[in-house]
Amino acid sequence: MKIVVDDKIPYIREKLDMLADEVVYLGGAAITAADVKDADALIVRTRTHCDEALLGGSKVQLVATATIGFDHIDTDYMQQAGIAWTNCPGCNAASVAQYLECTLLLLERERGLKLKDATIGIVGCGHVGSRVKTVAQRLGMHVLVCDPPLAILSPKLGDDRGLNEQSFVSLDEIERCCDVITFHVPLTREGEYATWHLADEAFFQRLVRVPYIINTSRGEVVDNQALLRALQQGLVRDAVLDVWENEPHLNLDLLERIFIGTPHIAGYSADGKVNADNMVIDVLCRHFHLPNPGRIMPPPLPDGTPDTGCALDLYNPLIDSQKLKADPSQFEAFRNHYPLRREQR
Repeated sequence: MKIVVDDKIPYIREKLDMLADEVVYLGGAAITAADVKDADALIVRTRTHCDEALLGGSKVQLVATATIGFDHIDTDYMQQAGIAWTNCPGCNAASVAQYLECTLLLLERERGLKLKDATIGIVGCGHVGSRVKTVAQRLGMHVLVCDPPLAILSPKLGDDRGLNEQSFVSLDEIERCCDVITFHVPLTREGEYATWHLADEAFFQRLVRVPYIINTSRGEVVDNQALLRALQQGLVRDAVLDVWENEPHLNLDLLERIFIGTPHIAGYSADGKVNADNMVIDVLCRHFHLPNPGRIMPPPLPDGTPDTGCALDLYNPLIDSQKLKADPSQFEAFRNHYPLRREQR
């Protein structure tokens, strides 16, 4: 069996070597149709567009993306071509929740936001948003959740998620009542619940409380030019962006203006990467009827890691922001060579 793999997926090599006769590691954006023509499986991240141009005429039976998102996969073509595919839902949810917790603590420490007096609006309450909800409640914030598709399903969710019809509010209420608004939705361009430019010019004009805006979902969920104008007009107090329109070509004026700007690494913890690796290995073994080689474990914390009980001991997003603001041209390099952090001790 031959597997082609994005060479920036960490920790997975030893297990793949136990499963396949040949494993080829390539840069995700550089993987070509010639590279995958005789491959049985393809393991990628978001930088590899998996469509007919890449996969047409190949032997590929399975495409696995070691990410939550799958907008880089042409699912219609996959179905038509009979190619199985999988993503890793929830793999880095705890990592993004860690990013949000540290960001909120920094807003309190550096910007004077009193968390226990503040209302946070969470737009999207899936794997990530539900974790953020737990973090915000633990920090003493008042939490409002907006997720219209989930609200429809809420009677069927059961008590384990703590959600019911009364758990959700409209986007209008988020716009009126929140001191912080954070987005955790997939990118969809069409349909009743389309999220492309969900935060657009009209959204910012409707804001009442002059909130902080946080986006760790997809760059196009927030109209970046409209956000910059909202900041300049005083409609938004400040912003935290980990995802951007037109990555890696950022709006440099927006990057310079906001409190924290990072290179799409909110989900880049060692723990989250290991979760994705294990999910990919599980699917690979099931699909090809192979014995599972066992679980991958995250690396230990570095020696001397402080232990004050504060989340900022393990991660401080300002450090990543300072690096990106100092050299935005290195966006892809920062992302591809990110020193993966740990979520917990």
